[in-house]
Amino acid sequence: MELDLEGMHASRAYPILASIVTPRPIAWVTTLGPDGIVNAAPFSFFNVLGSNPPIVGFAPGDRDDGTPKDTAKNIRLNHEFVVNLVDESTAEAMNQTAATLAYGISEIASAGLTTTPSSVVKPPRITQSPASLECIEWGTLQIGNNRLVIGLVKRVHVRDELIDPKTLRINSAEFKVIGRMASPDWYCRTTDRFEMKRPE
Repeated sequence: MELDLEGMHASRAYPILASIVTPRPIAWVTTLGPDGIVNAAPFSFFNVLGSNPPIVGFAPGDRDDGTPKDTAKNIRLNHEFVVNLVDESTAEAMNQTAATLAYGISEIASAGLTTTPSSVVKPPRITQSPASLECIEWGTLQIGNNRLVIGLVKRVHVRDELIDPKTLRINSAEFKVIGRMASPDWYCRTTDRFEMKRPE
């Protein structure tokens, strides 16, 4: 079947793409509002985009009424954010933070989470997250109704047991992140893995 996302199937672009491009990592983003309130929200239109300089990108959409979500508002205000990764142990809390709350109300306490101060940005990181990336906004691209936030990664925090201190490689067997599958409610575990050596 051929789907025309510029024509007759344009209204179904989100569910089609969100169901095909899977699994996707989840950016659990913390930001600070103007009153210092911590906002936490998950985004699965997210990935690492480069390493020199290290950059990540994620796409916070708008609310149903067309206004920017709290994460986008806060980044526009202070240009800083933290991407917290989501593993099996934090999946339910992450899901709780996807609820729509009024602007200025923090999801942290209602989801049973705590925060830890970041090293170089003002928004804190989620203590329970297995890994966190402190980011400065490089820029935000507006492409149609899409908003792509690109962040320069300034610091990485990883649970001690997840990283080899000599090689600085992540212990994949212990890093039990989850991935986003088809909308609206599907996720996957990443514990079923296989290795394929690259050809020389």
